[in-house]
Amino acid sequence: MRKFKVSISGLSIFVALALGVWEWYFFFHGGRPEGPLGWFTPRRLGFNLAWLTLFYISFQLLSIPFALRASRERFIGVVDGMASLVPFAVALVVIVGKPELLGTSERWEAAFLLLFISAVDLFGGYTFNLALSRRMMDVAGPTSS
Repeated sequence: MRKFKVSISGLSIFVALALGVWEWYFFFHGGRPEGPLGWFTPRRLGFNLAWLTLFYISFQLLSIPFALRASRERFIGVVDGMASLVPFAVALVVIVGKPELLGTSERWEAAFLLLFISAVDLFGGYTFNLALSRRMMDVAGPTSS
């Protein structure tokens, strides 16, 4: 029987893709009380979105130090970084390309919140990786002779 190993990088990729799928559902099919999942109706949008983004950004940024060992395999590290582009791209496409989906001020607010959270994930993840990588940063400082 084959064992299925789950890595932190794999979970990070899954969480980023799950947020992208959720954004697609919310902007293109959700936000209506008669939808199959009426959790993100206008009266509960802010509260539920706050919890969703808190979970997402917390997991993404806190998992970086634990994923560094696994990301030495360059492929999984690149895929992990690229997966964070999916939620950013969905929010950007909705804001720039499909503004008619954002009929209310609450949905505009949600779109910008998701865009900013995704940007923090992208740039924060990049800076954390730079800071934690000993090869990229001179930790010891200048040496005097």
